[in-house]
Amino acid sequence: MNETIKDIPLGELHPFPDHPFGVRDDEAMEQTVESIREYGVLVPAIARPREDGGYELIAGHRRKHACEIAGLQTIPVIVRDIDRNTATIIMVDSNLQRENILPSERAKAYKMKLEAIKRQGARQDLTCTQDGYKLDGTKSITKVADEAGVSRENVRRYIRLNELEPQLMQMVDEGKIGMTPAVEISYLKPEEQKLLIETIDSEQATPSFSQAQRMKRLSQEGKLNDDAMLGIMMEQKKPETWDLKLPMDKIRKYFPRSYTPQRMEETIIKLLDMWMKKRQRDQQR
Repeated sequence: MNETIKDIPLGELHPFPDHPFGVRDDEAMEQTVESIREYGVLVPAIARPREDGGYELIAGHRRKHACEIAGLQTIPVIVRDIDRNTATIIMVDSNLQRENILPSERAKAYKMKLEAIKRQGARQDLTCTQDGYKLDGTKSITKVADEAGVSRENVRRYIRLNELEPQLMQMVDEGKIGMTPAVEISYLKPEEQKLLIETIDSEQATPSFSQAQRMKRLSQEGKLNDDAMLGIMMEQKKPETWDLKLPMDKIRKYFPRSYTPQRMEETIIKLLDMWMKKRQRDQQR
């Protein structure tokens, strides 16, 4: 692979087309700015030359923004002469390990990487990579899932979110609509999704998983109209419950021996509550 490391003026670095990950001025950005002011950029960004001049930023959009805030004029960059598909895969992989990734960002990233892998496979004689993946739809998803450390079903579910109308996707990002009902809603036709947005606004309620399932079924049968949707949304949601059992041999090691099962349960609930509040604060920034 042909690559060099050089200091490049910030103005010569252009964002990656359709970059799915947002650059937010949050607490983490403030910390990055302070680190750069004190120590400089410790990890170079990655870019590739553009045909129209300058460079296309592959990894390092947050670092570039932090450099702008810190008043730097240049940033160290690893310049790689690679094609768009390889660049897309590197761009996604370099960002997926970050914390606080929104569902919409993960959905777009998985889709971009999947399509890049398929395009790579289409140009190879036997549509196989060196590690033996035949790059049809199933194997491509397997590769995305394996490299992300998640299941194929998880990847498929996130990719389905790309079929949501922007307002519904925003509700998923804000935690107003859960992942499971969102996947079901994604199968509704665009006009049905727009109708659902209006119904959510009028009823001030979002659909549960069971309600979303019924809408999807009626849509497939061609029977989902405004009356049917309103009737479903006006129903009182039933609390969704499941039987969750935690193996004591795995969680006991995290607690003092004096803790009773009841005290351990109270501690776990308290920690989950703190985690949820932190997520809500992060999403509001």
